[in-house]
Amino acid sequence: QVQLMESGGGSVQAGGSLRLSCVGPGNMFSTWFMGWFRQAPGKEREGVAGIDLGSITTQYAESVKGRFTISRDNAKNTLYLQMNSLKPEDTAMYYCAADPNWILSSWLLRDAKYSYWGQGTQVTVSS
Repeated sequence: QVQLMESGGGSVQAGGSLRLSCVGPGNMFSTWFMGWFRQAPGKEREGVAGIDLGSITTQYAESVKGRFTISRDNAKNTLYLQMNSLKPEDTAMYYCAADPNWILSSWLLRDAKYSYWGQGTQVTVSS
């Protein structure tokens, strides 16, 4: 059973910043494609950002481009999502996801491509 553990969520005012972290098992982490997804109440889950094995390729949803940055530290088995200039519409449960199979860069934001999921961390942005 693969476990992914997110942390770093919280409540902030609009314009503020948060950094989410996702820790995975050390023996396989560096071989996984990974992504961040979010789901707001009453809405479908959407891809926020994705990253390949060596941090060479990243993808972002249009709504977060220029504000969010995905990164990974394979030595620490940790995936990050730096979120700046947060908006009320960023309020959602945020999940990290991983998969050991190759994912085309254009598919990094497709949730169906990921096998492993964390439990989520809540982000609430107030106006």
